[in-house]
Amino acid sequence: MSDRPTLKKSFKPHWIWAIALGSSIGWGAFVQPSVWMSDAGPLGVMLGFVIGALLMMLIAVSYGVLIKSFPVSGGEFTYAFISLGKKHAFVCGWFLTLGYICIVALNASAFALMFKFVFPSLVENLQMYQIAGWDVYLFEIMAATLLLGIFTYFNIKGGVISGRMQFIFCSVMVLSIFTLLITVGFNPGSSVSHVEPYFPTDKTAFAAIISIVAIAPWAYVGFDNVPQAAEEFKFSSKKAFSLIIFALIAAAILYCAMVYTTALIMPWEELANQNVDWGTGAAVVDMLGAFGLTILVLALTMGIFTGLNGFIMSASRLLFAMSRAKFLPKGFSKLHPKYNTPHLGIIFTTMIAMLAPWFGREVLLWIVDMSAIGVSIAYFYTCYTAYSMFKWSNHDGSALQVETVSPRKKLISLIGMTASIIFMGLLLIPSSPAFLGMESRIALVVWVILGVVFYMKKRKELNNISDDELRYLILGEIPNRDEKVENIN
Repeated sequence: MSDRPTLKKSFKPHWIWAIALGSSIGWGAFVQPSVWMSDAGPLGVMLGFVIGALLMMLIAVSYGVLIKSFPVSGGEFTYAFISLGKKHAFVCGWFLTLGYICIVALNASAFALMFKFVFPSLVENLQMYQIAGWDVYLFEIMAATLLLGIFTYFNIKGGVISGRMQFIFCSVMVLSIFTLLITVGFNPGSSVSHVEPYFPTDKTAFAAIISIVAIAPWAYVGFDNVPQAAEEFKFSSKKAFSLIIFALIAAAILYCAMVYTTALIMPWEELANQNVDWGTGAAVVDMLGAFGLTILVLALTMGIFTGLNGFIMSASRLLFAMSRAKFLPKGFSKLHPKYNTPHLGIIFTTMIAMLAPWFGREVLLWIVDMSAIGVSIAYFYTCYTAYSMFKWSNHDGSALQVETVSPRKKLISLIGMTASIIFMGLLLIPSSPAFLGMESRIALVVWVILGVVFYMKKRKELNNISDDELRYLILGEIPNRDEKVENIN
């Protein structure tokens, strides 16, 4: 058997909860409310997020089962291998890696965008060029690069530092959001009448809600960071499911709070027609001035920090697990000699993300929209694996030979599989209100082609690794040699 590096157990329960919640609530909750309302109306957005959270909870049941049974790094990559083998594990890991790195890049660019809004005269004096209609400024690139460098350093220093920071950032973010909601709600200029009409006049309520439900895999991506940290739990893996559920409930409440706060300030149709870069920021400044902007910027900053921290951690652990299984170059599974962290995976993730600001935000959004497909694929594999672990009754077989009869969990995992397919359909079916744009579809095809090329290069090496060795490298399972001899006899 090959050497199998392992990670140090350092994460506490409330840190994991903060990783799940903070990763789910990133820049979008603070930057996108006016955009979402223009597509779905205030009530459409809020109902869409609530329904999306409920669907994510159904999917989370499968995550809870698998984290408890297989508390190792790799998450969905590991689960796909367990149920369907190495090819599917590669497909799942390939798409998920892209999704994680894209979200790191998008959070870094959101930080730069915030600076552009707060200090426009400083940023806009250093314009470099324009891509897809988006002006690229030197200061934006510098701000995003510096921020990524700082989080690279802290993540390399270890799970204790990143875990503590995540909980502090998350707590400040939650407090800031509710401070903003209460301040706006008691302001004489706010009005519940501004929330009307509840849905856009040019589409049905159903179409409006569905357009938001379709982005639920992207909006709530982050709760699935929990299995990536499973190998580092300093507590029983049985607690993971409840931590995920509490994080999803909190995330839905926070999304709705930001949408409702934005809608209270002024008629949402008027705000949408202003066509400003940051609708929520403009509305808050208009009503509350510098004080409101300070609270909003603090909440946004914490949301960006929690997203960066959570997804850098997850991306590096996924790269670590795939490298440990020999799906990726060996360097990604090397641990720092002092801090015992997968430092090369952390550095790789942030270096790739540092390229994003140079291409402009519109180009990055195309890729991120496409990456929602990858997240949905990961959800499907997780639910399928959980489905395979359970039996409807004692008379049914189990694909994974796990003697567990649980029709309820099997049904929930089946619903999770169905939801994952629906998410993919909403993004890929041309008649869907959430159909991907042409640029995103092109990016998806390019990523698939790159994946095929990479796998073909690694195929011979992977085929030479025995199933027993792969299970050892991925799951830490040492084959029972006595049992093998007995089976042969």
